[in-house]
Amino acid sequence: MTASDAERAVDEALALVARNPDTGGHRAAAWSRAREIAARAGAATRPRTHRVPLAEALGEVLAVPLEALTDLPSFDTSAMDGWAVSGPGPWTVRPGADVLAGAERPDPLADGEAVRIATGARIPADTTAVIRSEHSREAHGQLYADRDVVTGQDIRLRGQECRSGDQLLPAGSGVTPAVLGLAAAAGYDELLTRPRPRVEVLVLGDELLTEGRPHDGLIRDALSPMLGPWLDRMGADVTGTRRLGDDAEGVEALLRAVTGSAADVVVTTGGTASGPVDHVHPVLSRAGAELLVDGVAVRPGHPMLLARLDSGARHLVGLPGNPLAAVSGLLTLAEPLLRGLAGRAPRPRWTAPVRGAVSGHPYDTRLVPVVLTSEEAVPLRFSGPAMLRGIAAADALAVVPPHGAKDGQELEILELPWSAGGCFT
Repeated sequence: MTASDAERAVDEALALVARNPDTGGHRAAAWSRAREIAARAGAATRPRTHRVPLAEALGEVLAVPLEALTDLPSFDTSAMDGWAVSGPGPWTVRPGADVLAGAERPDPLADGEAVRIATGARIPADTTAVIRSEHSREAHGQLYADRDVVTGQDIRLRGQECRSGDQLLPAGSGVTPAVLGLAAAAGYDELLTRPRPRVEVLVLGDELLTEGRPHDGLIRDALSPMLGPWLDRMGADVTGTRRLGDDAEGVEALLRAVTGSAADVVVTTGGTASGPVDHVHPVLSRAGAELLVDGVAVRPGHPMLLARLDSGARHLVGLPGNPLAAVSGLLTLAEPLLRGLAGRAPRPRWTAPVRGAVSGHPYDTRLVPVVLTSEEAVPLRFSGPAMLRGIAAADALAVVPPHGAKDGQELEILELPWSAGGCFT
């Protein structure tokens, strides 16, 4: 993406800005539109790249196509343990001359000759075929085949998988363990990648306990233990999690983070509405941030927001303070933003029929925890904005349109990042 393309994409995202009725007197962004804005904002950001050893590239994204540096295989090799033979059988066994993987180039075979060969070993010149050990028998210095021998059988020819210069994977491919193996086989020691986006988490609020049982109007901080690992599974490099109070010192610390954090994304929890200690909007205003999303028509989580910092170099995702509402914000705004920043394509959209009728909000989308079976999505109880019991047992969230869904209706499914097809794919 060129600089002009990036600027154009950001301008398009800004043109879609919508404010929450509680914070700006304007209409909240539709849920699908909010996700689109977040994805565009991430994709429009000038990418960071670095060159790293293979051992450090896991979980990152290829910044350029992966091209073969050599033919694969780079020489004709045996696909099986057995015998390399030349011409029709039976064959005279060449004694004491086994061909092993990694050995120097073997002597050519004479017509009617056989030599024992190992999987991965270089094929001798003039070899007709490789006969598997279990498909042959040796007697009195002669080798006999128990099955018909086809010319070229069990020989991996040079360049069978790829030729030098072939594109093996496009830019934007995630670096998985299999990609590391392919890169090594193709001759790479290092890869040019887009690193995982750096994220700093700020948990706001004076009412949060870090240990023990809730008491006297204080509650346990459920977000600090959850958000870091969750963001990590979504492909982020979480640089730290801090707790900030609602007092003047906490507000100034929030401002310093907004204006000076080294992270690509600052994630805050709480303080996004318009209450007496909701400081996120005033701090963003002081920092000169641009609101891309200011409220989303979704339950739970409608006070969530997305802001652009430093002319687009960094972003802030403001999550509501209620735990399930914060999860809603993660999957609505943080996940598409992080995928865009990492150079990953949006996740394919898929649906599943829902078991039973699901009630809906009169105007807003609902995100409901569900368990996935082989045939349907089963809604779970305990789906209130402050509840984690439902999401802890869930495989995914089902996207329920306004006014609800009927039994068997197809609903969009957002899989959780630790499920089989979760966010980090």
